[in-house]
Amino acid sequence: MTRPDLNLLVTLDVLLAEGSVARAARRLRLSPSAMSRALARLREATGDPLLVRAGRGLVPTPRALELRTLTGPIVEAAEACLRPAESLDLKTLARTFTLRNREGFVENFGAGLIARVEREAPGVRLRFVQKLDRESSPLREGTVDLETAVVGDMTGPELRAQALFHDRFVAVVRPGHPLTSGEVTPARYAEGHHIHVSRRGNDVGPIDTALQALGLSRKITASVGSFSEALALVRATDLVASVPERYTGSLRENLVTFPLPVALPEITISLLWHPRLDADPAHRWLRGCVREVCAV
Repeated sequence: MTRPDLNLLVTLDVLLAEGSVARAARRLRLSPSAMSRALARLREATGDPLLVRAGRGLVPTPRALELRTLTGPIVEAAEACLRPAESLDLKTLARTFTLRNREGFVENFGAGLIARVEREAPGVRLRFVQKLDRESSPLREGTVDLETAVVGDMTGPELRAQALFHDRFVAVVRPGHPLTSGEVTPARYAEGHHIHVSRRGNDVGPIDTALQALGLSRKITASVGSFSEALALVRATDLVASVPERYTGSLRENLVTFPLPVALPEITISLLWHPRLDADPAHRWLRGCVREVCAV
């Protein structure tokens, strides 16, 4: 079955409203002959004459009168779909946004983000879910609206990304730990007993590569999958954890933090979203909120 030409709906709507081929042609900026051809196609598509001559004018058939009540709302709805979104009214916005992050984001930025959203859009609800892997499928599938991450090889190439802030790794120990006094050289740091953080179960990371360049290696006593687990162990042991500074700010409360004695490149924490949400006014507003809260 041949699909109908939906462009004819606009022509039909104007023809039925004007009741005249000439007036409809002027309204649609077409020539009378082009409008006559369009009417012929409409008659063929509907199986009805639609407009018939009565004296010097045209009158609608019963089928045309029936269609006139249908075409107007359909055309209006189609035009609304193709117009830019209207201005956003935050005070009446009622929507739930899902944000996917590693542990540390909610603890450090969640309160500020919630306060900002409640102040500007009281009907908006934020749903935070933990990021357990680097898969981009939740953004593609629409189960997640926004995500914070370090852009890498596993990041979906179609995703939008915008830098939120730069971070660096720091070392963390309990108060009274031997490394809290004296100069922390690469050798002293390497001699400590360390906690390695890796969600994928890797045995080594950039810190080990930097130490290896100095002819050093560190002793990994335990491996965990999250920064919060590593810092919980630091509080109760003499282990050393190395974690991102800004991302774990509140998680390191009452612990001792010092710069790593080896040079590592900064990491960039970015905001990720699917391009289908680029022009969504509410989503664009939320992205701005996250950027401003994280910039403080």
